[in-house]
Amino acid sequence: MGQDKLTVGLVYGGKSGEHEVSLQTAHAVMKAFDYDKYELIPFFITKKGEWRVGERLDAPFASLEELKLEQGAGDTSAAVEQLFSGLATGQKAINVAFPLLHGTNGEDGTVQGLFEMAGLPYVGAGVLASAVGMDKVVMKKLFADAGLQQCGYCHFTASAWEHSSHEVILDIEEKIGYPCFVKPANLGSSVGISKAGSREELNLAIKQALRYDLKVIVEEFIDAREIEVGVLGNEEPLASVPGEIVTSSEYYDYQAKYLDGKSQMLIPASLDTELAERVRELAIKAFKSIEGSGLCRADFFVRKSDGAVLINEVNTMPGFTPFSMYPLLWRETGVSYAALLDRLIELALERYAARQNLEFENGVN
Repeated sequence: MGQDKLTVGLVYGGKSGEHEVSLQTAHAVMKAFDYDKYELIPFFITKKGEWRVGERLDAPFASLEELKLEQGAGDTSAAVEQLFSGLATGQKAINVAFPLLHGTNGEDGTVQGLFEMAGLPYVGAGVLASAVGMDKVVMKKLFADAGLQQCGYCHFTASAWEHSSHEVILDIEEKIGYPCFVKPANLGSSVGISKAGSREELNLAIKQALRYDLKVIVEEFIDAREIEVGVLGNEEPLASVPGEIVTSSEYYDYQAKYLDGKSQMLIPASLDTELAERVRELAIKAFKSIEGSGLCRADFFVRKSDGAVLINEVNTMPGFTPFSMYPLLWRETGVSYAALLDRLIELALERYAARQNLEFENGVN
């Protein structure tokens, strides 16, 4: 461990439909770190869930392929040994973990639980907020409890679909109608999402969503502007200026988000001062409703017919390349990409330090 440097464990890849997105994020973050202040240890998780750990880095990898650690990397047991080193020896191999995992098996509280067990500070949301931020159904229930206005939705499990698909379809048609959006309940980056305008399309969309999750959520269509806000902090979070997504597709799907390069991000969004401030306040309210920490991106619909602001979702590990919405929102707010990384690590260490004051025994002899 460098004498005056923090050692950061970058964890990326993952057994997830968003594996490739995670690699892009990790490469961007790796290139942005100040290597006079930090040294990095890369932890790559393959699509099969196998872990690899690389050597300490004092410079970024030159290519995405190098991130896969195919040459001279330690295997899963070596990776776990590094993560849990502090429990056995009292000397941690890394000072803070920085998970850059998108989707299931990483952004959903699973890896966060591993870091908790390893006694490691880590960047981003805790176990509960990560799990809630991944499960759109539970998230929406907490939004409702917090009094946040949102679009109509219904949900069902794979088992319900298998045993009573006709009743599920009738329920959707009665409560939501067409067109509607069909999504896996636990996934991000617009993977597995379809728009359905008829019963036939709805059947196909549900089958597509069930390829990715055992629970499906169906949401009503809202003719609206898509507004996003970055949130940064722990107990006293701050909100960035709002940005707007103008999609190249009929909706902001995976193709529009990552592949065709035609969607626009308008930062700051063209909102009047009062509406912009209201969206920022609601972003913080949404962040607090899931007991967030570190960061999140809050996504809203501003309905065209009446200007109503509806919360869509929060993302506890948003895309993090220099061209992703979250860092761009903060750049426009006055926080550079490098400063954002510094702040996230500070917040991770701050939350960890606060938890060290807790007692885990009842005090009775």
